[in-house]
Formats: sequence, C-alpha cells, structure tokens
Amino acid sequence: MANNLVTLLRGLFMAALLPVAAEASETVRPDLDYPWDIEAHDDAIYITEKAGTLGLLENGVFTRFPVETSAPILNDRGGGLMGLALRPDFAETGRVVLYHHTGTPDERRNRVIEAELRDGTWQETRVLLDGIPGHPLYNGGRVAFGPDGMLYITTGWTENHARPQDLNSLAGKILRLTPDGKIPSDNPYPNSPVWSLGHRNPQGLTWDASGQLFAAEHGQSGHDEVNRIERGGNYGWPLIQGDETGEGMQVPFAHSGGSTWAPSGLTWDGSRLLLAGLRAGGILEIGANGGVSEAYRVGERIRDVLVVDRSVYAITSNRSPRRDGASKDRLIRLAP
Repeated sequence: MANNLVTLLRGLFMAALLPVAAEASETVRPDLDYPWDIEAHDDAIYITEKAGTLGLLENGVFTRFPVETSAPILNDRGGGLMGLALRPDFAETGRVVLYHHTGTPDERRNRVIEAELRDGTWQETRVLLDGIPGHPLYNGGRVAFGPDGMLYITTGWTENHARPQDLNSLAGKILRLTPDGKIPSDNPYPNSPVWSLGHRNPQGLTWDASGQLFAAEHGQSGHDEVNRIERGGNYGWPLIQGDETGEGMQVPFAHSGGSTWAPSGLTWDGSRLLLAGLRAGGILEIGANGGVSEAYRVGERIRDVLVVDRSVYAITSNRSPRRDGASKDRLIRLAP
C-alpha cells in the first residue's frame, strides 16, 4: 500500500516538477499524413507514413514513394506502416527494413520486411520475420540496427496478459535478428529471436555512447518507462510496473509514475537520451541518473526524434490512433 501511495503522489506532482521552456521550432515539411519514423542518410531524411508510404526529403524537396508488400499493409487504428531502419550497408545496397501491420481488423499481425527503391516504388525484397501478433493499438513497431550490427525489433503485448512473459510468443518483447533475418547464435534463448521480455508497448530504441541499449514503452494508465535493456532481461509486464519489484525482474531506469508521457521515439544526442512524448507535448531529457526534465516544449504530440549534425528533428503525430480523421502533421527542426 505504501509503495502504491508513493507512486500515486509521484504521478500527481510530476507534471509540476518538469521545467517548462517554450522552444522555437522550424517547419521543415508540413502536410505529413500520420508520420511514424524518421531516419537520415547523408543530406536526406526518410519518413514513413502510416498509410503506406516511405518519403524522401532531399534538397528541400519531399517525394512520397509507395511501399509494395507481398502481404498488404493494413492501415487501421494504430496499425499501418511503422518502423524504419536503414541497413548498415545502405550506402551500397539502398535497402531498408520496415515494420508493418497486415491482415484484417479481426485478424491482425505484424511483420518485418526488407525493401529497396525501384522505379519509384519501395518494393519488398524479402520477409525477415512474420507472425508477430497484432492489435488495434499495441504493436510496438520500432526497428533499429545496433552497434553490433544486429537488428532489434520492438513488439506490443496485444492486451494478452500471458504473452509478454511467454518465451514462445513474439508479443511484448524486444527481438534480435541478424540483418538477414536469422537468429544470432549469442541470443539468450536457443533458437529464439527474443532478446528481452516483459514489455507492454515499446516504441523507442537507442544506444548510448558506451553501446548500452535503452528502450521506451507505454505503460498502463501512466507508468511509462525507459528501460536499460540487458541480454535476457525480464522487464516485468504485466506482473510489475513503476517502483514495484519482482524476483528476477528489472526495474525501470526512469518512469512516469501515475502520469503519462505516452513515449514513442528515443535517441541519443551524444550526451543524453531524448524521448519523444505524445502526451508530454514535446521532447523529454532522461539524465544519467534517470532524472526526467523537459528538453523541448512543442505543444504537439511528438512521435519520433532524430539528431543529425547537432540539429534535433522531430515528427508530430497529432491524431490519436484511437480516432479517425485527418492527421495534419509536420517535420520540425528545434532550436539548439
């Protein structure tokens, strides 16, 4: 009871404790349609949009290219075209990795594919992983290549209480594959892509300067988390959250208590973690000791954040996945 009271009080006062600092932002690209992920290579920025396009912003010109997949992209509620990662050999191959929703509203799943741009269309070249359980809202969806050259994938819990703790399920996990979709021999569980378990809806992945992996995930009625991810670690959902503890389970590096950040993208800017907050209305800074402060106040829902040559870019996501209608989003650059 005492722990629950502390958590409640922490949540009630967290918003007041965050320093408020309005920040100037420059619109780099308006009129985006529910963008989900941004990545950069050389002087170009790549942006996925949920309806099924992967756009390229280069020399001030933005061009949308449709993504063609062997299993059609299901753009419904929180599902659609989501995560994007540029392969480590992107400069030579031009190939990317994408995470997308498919199936029907009654039978949903997610898959991870490789694609390349041919004749004005991103065409699927192979499927790296299929059969990830899907949900109208909780799909994870981030993909990223680590310093070890391996592909990391976040998946959502799909409101099934058994799946995050079930090593035979791909849901509620961080997965790790080789760039070719094989299971690395040094994964913690034999013949399994599972790298860590006990996640609710992780949507952020990044590594700090030392190579430490961090992940951000949506909590249940608050209790959003940033976790320091260890090989084979169990992060507790749905058995524990916030300051609660459980045998063999990891506690968060930082969490929101009873309030919510609605965290999504996560990046390292060279000295600190920057967290995109949908409900936070900006970008949060996670300090070395797990302390949380406001890095940039935007006043809009922020889906992803990216640092390029000391410039901070972000994409808005101003329509909730719980509602239909126009998105009216933009790519912005924030003042240093």
